[in-house]
Amino acid sequence: MRYAPEHTPRLAWAEQAPEVFKAMVRLDAAARKGLDPRLLELVKVRASQINRCALCVDMHSKDALAAGESVERIVQLSAWEESEHFYTERELAALALTEAVTVLTDGFVPDAVYERAAAHFEEAELAQLIAAITVINAWNRFGVTCRLVPGHYQPGHK
Repeated sequence: MRYAPEHTPRLAWAEQAPEVFKAMVRLDAAARKGLDPRLLELVKVRASQINRCALCVDMHSKDALAAGESVERIVQLSAWEESEHFYTERELAALALTEAVTVLTDGFVPDAVYERAAAHFEEAELAQLIAAITVINAWNRFGVTCRLVPGHYQPGHK
């Protein structure tokens, strides 16, 4: 079987803007503090799916597996609302918040979505979750704009 050729990235942005890249890495590390690694990776995969960032879907699916997540739950993320029985109420609240922050269709996060998340997370943890969602969205924008190439990432070798 012959696959399509791999495209090349448009821009090696991390090399061209190293201070911005380093700041993003620090921001990412700060945003993840106190969050369950498996929940964090589910959120990152879902935001990356919505934003169609192939590199980030690849990276965070692999990181989720490395953190002990199941293939089945990762695969079901693209249809999580129809597959709620795979996730806890806390995870569902985080996924709903992820979608609302990522898409912003109404120009704001609906009160019901925020209140659902607030019912499952302490304020400090909710602030960290919102930060993590915001950071993955920023990473996704770099990835899709620069057409970063998926398939080469290995967990533990960032």
